[in-house]
Amino acid sequence: MPPTFDPASLPCPGAVAVLGLPADDKSSYLRGAAAAPGAIRAAFACPSSNRCAEDGRDLGDCPSLVDLGDLDLGGRLDPGAISGAVAAVLGAGARLICLGGDHAVSYPILAGYARARGRAIDVLHLDAHNDLYEDFEGDRLSHACPFARACEEGAVGGLVQVGIRGMSPHLRSQAERFGAEVIDMRAWAGGARPSFAGEFYLSLDLDALDPAFAPGVSHHEPGGLTSREALGLVQSCPGTLVGADLVELNPGRDPSGVTAMVAAKLFKEIAARLLRGGQPL
Repeated sequence: MPPTFDPASLPCPGAVAVLGLPADDKSSYLRGAAAAPGAIRAAFACPSSNRCAEDGRDLGDCPSLVDLGDLDLGGRLDPGAISGAVAAVLGAGARLICLGGDHAVSYPILAGYARARGRAIDVLHLDAHNDLYEDFEGDRLSHACPFARACEEGAVGGLVQVGIRGMSPHLRSQAERFGAEVIDMRAWAGGARPSFAGEFYLSLDLDALDPAFAPGVSHHEPGGLTSREALGLVQSCPGTLVGADLVELNPGRDPSGVTAMVAAKLFKEIAARLLRGGQPL
């Protein structure tokens, strides 16, 4: 396990930093995602594969990729600590990949981006669910609500949601309220694809993938993206990627470790793209 996050270890400008956010107390069904940062790191280091991205970059021999360890959260969401740490990393001139944790961490991450940049950011959100609830079971900070909070706070400019296949009437209303562009799986099958004219942030919930490809998540929702489709979006979505989070791996539902390996593969491609200055393949 890498050491707990230390602001003194912030990387130099131009580096890509990795920060674990081990929190899952806002999970609505099953806990366990707090163990995900360590599981993703272990899969990344697993000798069954290698650390090379598909653009040929060896991430195992890359001084510009810096692991900052985990923020000490005790398994609980701490919005102030998360947004402060994110703003500090961005203020040092680094690009950032956050490893959740459940999806509740995305709200304070995006608040940290807004704080550091002084403006909203466009977001590509890959997920089975919109995560736009006004509240979920009385909790406005649930992992079912992060994009509602980020939009309300003005941290999000344009929101594009891909992979959706579980919209309730309330979520449809919320998507309309916040002006979200929803590319659900029926639209995806019809050829709809996201595109950004400028910078964008990626929030990738592993349950965007079909359970056949990523069974180690808390919420199994059949009919999702293949791993190749998700990798293609990470690698080639038009626009300039400036940061990302990778969330909702639940190692307790992943005894074979296959979903952790999928997460590590996605992590490699996210890191490689950021090391390319955010440009697509």
